[in-house]
Amino acid sequence: MDAEQARQVDATLRRLGIPGVVAPEDPEDPAGAWRVYDSADPTTRRDTTADALASVVAKFRETSPESPEKRQQGPARGFVFPSEEG
Repeated sequence: MDAEQARQVDATLRRLGIPGVVAPEDPEDPAGAWRVYDSADPTTRRDTTADALASVVAKFRETSPESPEKRQQGPARGFVFPSEEG
């Protein structure tokens, strides 16, 4: 991801409460690729991009209207159109 995508990922992680520090792979080249790390320290950080993205997907599945937890229980609103036959 580039710097603009990293900014969006960072905002999404924060909004969803998912830990992670979005930073360039090479601290000397902010125009290069970016990743998600467990800490800001470039000497000790561990790449957690895959875990962060999996957490984002899981959060969206939890809140998806199609998820079993979010399905409406009981009557639903809608329209019924009678057939031309009757």
